[in-house]
Amino acid sequence: SYVCFTKNFLVQKDYMEYLAKLHPLLVHFPIAIFSAYIFFELLSTFWKNENLSVFINILLLLGVLGGLAAVLTGNQAQEALKPFIEKHLISNELVEEHEQFANITLWYFFAVLVARFYFTTKKLFTKKIKIIFLILALIGSYFIYETGEHGGKLVYKYGAGTELMNQKIEGVKSIVPHK
Repeated sequence: SYVCFTKNFLVQKDYMEYLAKLHPLLVHFPIAIFSAYIFFELLSTFWKNENLSVFINILLLLGVLGGLAAVLTGNQAQEALKPFIEKHLISNELVEEHEQFANITLWYFFAVLVARFYFTTKKLFTKKIKIIFLILALIGSYFIYETGEHGGKLVYKYGAGTELMNQKIEGVKSIVPHK
């Protein structure tokens, strides 16, 4: 937990835990936005529209910002998982692979955003360039898939970030659902 000074009082806040809990809420935004980007990139290869191109750039920007939030909260979630990793309740290799794919996805789409913005503002968007961006978008969908696949395994196979995982670490042998 972090320590901050507020009105000359020392206040201890558990920001790491708070940010870690935001991760599962935030990850779905970049997935949805990048998926919409891919769809509209495909649409734009067949339909020439200046407004559509601007909209696609906005989608990419929102996806990158959402991805940044997901990665930052994911880093905090990874820190929160360290006790589980140390007790071999969660695969460290899977956590590392998920983190790696998340970072690749974020940086990949950031690079696509910068390139697309350049070609859009310089009015260099030819049919060939559109096809290249469609291919780049489809490659990006692979990174989205792999990130989600690894994150899904962490949750559904190991219970990462769930109440069940908290009960595991406390050594509870039988788990009765709360009513």
